[in-house]
Amino acid sequence: MAERVLMIDDDSRLAGMVADYLGGAGFRVSIAGTARDGEALLKREAFDAVILDLMLPDADGLELCRRLRLTSDLPILMLTARGEPMDRVVGLEIGADDYLAKPFEPRELQARLRAILRRKGGSVAKAETLRFGRLEIDKGARTVRVDGEERTITSYQFAILLALAERAGRVLSRDALMDVLKGEKLEAFDRSMDVHISRIRAAIEDDPKKPRRILTVRGAGYVFARDQDR
Repeated sequence: MAERVLMIDDDSRLAGMVADYLGGAGFRVSIAGTARDGEALLKREAFDAVILDLMLPDADGLELCRRLRLTSDLPILMLTARGEPMDRVVGLEIGADDYLAKPFEPRELQARLRAILRRKGGSVAKAETLRFGRLEIDKGARTVRVDGEERTITSYQFAILLALAERAGRVLSRDALMDVLKGEKLEAFDRSMDVHISRIRAAIEDDPKKPRRILTVRGAGYVFARDQDR
């Protein structure tokens, strides 16, 4: 079955071009020119991913992304004409899965879209739950729980957490972590991985009296601490 994508962008020419290109690649694309229309479509119909423009006529794309993340983990690919690093950091911090600056090549958009869809629904060889004290990582359901309570992180952040947890006690550099994630890189800028790690920590490290679960090793990378709940 073709995967359904909602593109929320007021540039009708660009949206039409993207819809035609992705349609030829097997996607079913719907278009909304405003945040209001986009949210209405999301309430009425089921989609597999959202392509969201940063600048909309009736709302800020970052604010819309924030609202969507309150109720959904639907993969979100954000678009912007500005391309400022801080915009990208903020977009990732509020839950976007990836970020692409305009103008872009349709082929790159398609590649990034397929990557976040794979991360969201990718199969896992064993439906196994990893347990580290209060923390449970369900590989089959792709969910994270602390003390039995599910915590919200994006599909890309889940992939990062799982990669670290499966190599608990081993330091992974940013480059090594990207290799583990099969080279599905975000738009390259210095703090993209740091932002994701920060969001993961906020979700799973809710007790200030406990040591951190994910440690930063200065100049080396990150390590998942196995025995933080003893």
